[in-house]
Amino acid sequence: MSAVLAEGQDKRSTAEVLPVALAAMGVVFGDIGTSPLYTMKEVFNVHHGLAVTPANVLGVLSLVFWALTIVVSLKYVVYITRADNRGEGGIMALTSLALRTTRSPRLASLMSAVGLFGAALFYGDGVITPAISVLSAVEGLEVATPAFRPFVLPISLVVLTGLFVIQSKGTARVGAVFGPVMLFWFATLGVLGAMNVVRHPDVLQAFNPLHAVHFFAANKGIGFLALGAIVLAITGGEALYADMGHFGRRPIKLAWFGFVFPALYLNYLGQGALILDDPSAVKNPFYLLVPDPLLYPMVGLSTLATIIASQAVISGAFSLTKQAVQLGYSPRVHVIHTSEKEVGQIYVPNVNWMLLGAVIALVLGFRSSSALASAYGIAVTLTMMIDTVLAFVVVRALWKWGWGSALAFVAVFLTVDFAFFAANTVKIFDGGWFPLVLGLFIHALLMIWKRGRAALTERMQVDTMPLDLFIQSMFHDPPIRVPGTGVFMTTAPDGVPRALLHNLLHNKVLHARVVLVTMITDDVPYVPASERVQVEELDFGFYRVFVRYGFKDDPDIPAALALAEGQGLPFVLMESSFFLGRETLIPRAGSLLGRWREQIFILMFRNAHSAADFFCIPANRVVEFGTQIEL
Repeated sequence: MSAVLAEGQDKRSTAEVLPVALAAMGVVFGDIGTSPLYTMKEVFNVHHGLAVTPANVLGVLSLVFWALTIVVSLKYVVYITRADNRGEGGIMALTSLALRTTRSPRLASLMSAVGLFGAALFYGDGVITPAISVLSAVEGLEVATPAFRPFVLPISLVVLTGLFVIQSKGTARVGAVFGPVMLFWFATLGVLGAMNVVRHPDVLQAFNPLHAVHFFAANKGIGFLALGAIVLAITGGEALYADMGHFGRRPIKLAWFGFVFPALYLNYLGQGALILDDPSAVKNPFYLLVPDPLLYPMVGLSTLATIIASQAVISGAFSLTKQAVQLGYSPRVHVIHTSEKEVGQIYVPNVNWMLLGAVIALVLGFRSSSALASAYGIAVTLTMMIDTVLAFVVVRALWKWGWGSALAFVAVFLTVDFAFFAANTVKIFDGGWFPLVLGLFIHALLMIWKRGRAALTERMQVDTMPLDLFIQSMFHDPPIRVPGTGVFMTTAPDGVPRALLHNLLHNKVLHARVVLVTMITDDVPYVPASERVQVEELDFGFYRVFVRYGFKDDPDIPAALALAEGQGLPFVLMESSFFLGRETLIPRAGSLLGRWREQIFILMFRNAHSAADFFCIPANRVVEFGTQIEL
């Protein structure tokens, strides 16, 4: 499936695409758009040992340009955005596409684990991006006067806390101003950069890649390690792909090449020109570009831009969590919809407060954007490597590229990705361990849940009575039938749900209609309503219903059963009862999970959100039966 098709189907005129491109600026480019706040400062950080010479400045500017060109423009905007899963992008969508290309269970399991690890690393990015961005913006106060230095940390914590507190209100109203604010932000970046480029036009030589080559030749090891800071210029590149489903490929492409990329790089050139004029400006070249009378307004604008950048990452963490639940990698969580019009605008309280706690710990632990920069980059570059590997599988097996073209694709992009990753490995002991440990921890939880659910399903199926045999027994010894519909959720459509057996055992009755509902999550973002429900009518008033959702859909079982009326299943909500099982898990020796995994899975299982709420079943229509299960 190629977005060449997707883009070809986009019949909107340029005039119609422009407003969408403007909206994309407020969501897609926030992270990469705030990178000029700290990138050049970190490249020439005194602790890195890179001398501030004209040749080095031109070399760094050349590397920034070609990193933006190769990784962001070519890899993501031109190529990987073509890999859309029914219009949706992101590592989960890319993993789903890659999984369609293999029939080997072992290879599929490996690709799934790799893709899931890349998704887990996103949570590390969701913690570091708000911390480093807001700290960098507020540190502009120190440029105005050193007297503000003691207040940088408290102000940053207040801004960050406020950002997470307002998440429950939703982003619908604030989102309307995101696009215009970021448009003004990028225009300001471009103007400030151009003012200094005019004064020192020699920086335009940086477009020549030979300056990057000479930089490595002259600085050798230090030059290679400088990539660990240069990568800060491309953090947020993956967001171009991840947010494609909200806007489409064409508006993102138009915004990037038509405005964002030129404005962004103009600012880097302007910072380079300032450093050439005054090498001492490396202490904070971004804010030293700004005329003194505009410094305080610029701090305010920068803070607002970093809030917008952070908002996009936080919303992404919410969305990723919801997808993980749908795909069976996470226990059910409480999801609150903050907009009646936009399905994708959600708020996940547990994730929100965990992110806030981690962000506060980071800010208090590292205390400055320079210290945080040592933790930033390694998770991003590792995710980019995973994207390249999965994209190689897609271009070779799904798009049917020849081996030569596919190998050239992976060789070019994986070489660049690996160079950035290798340069960042030296940061591991200076803070880079944090996003890696966080990613590994979340990945472990997701895999434990997936394996735990499989073990639980296997355990329950051992004692499950075959449905056909059960229905046949009804003819010989029929129970009392009562009016209405009894709905039973089950993961084993060929077996009898335990809740049904409990109801028959304790209440001695069956409803006139017994509906066994099995929910299936497909590897697509959305399933249209026309394909949502499949009904099979069985004997003795039994119905088997399969309800299909995409990994970004919101399960709503009553609404799905209302659709089933068109397939011969009468359904009236107020005449129906939903029977759910409430399992209590008991550890046992010889568990399929192992002792410590079993304990973690049981803890996660106990804290899962209510099934009735997750399936949108009214509380007054629910009957729960408890049962104990040994894993």
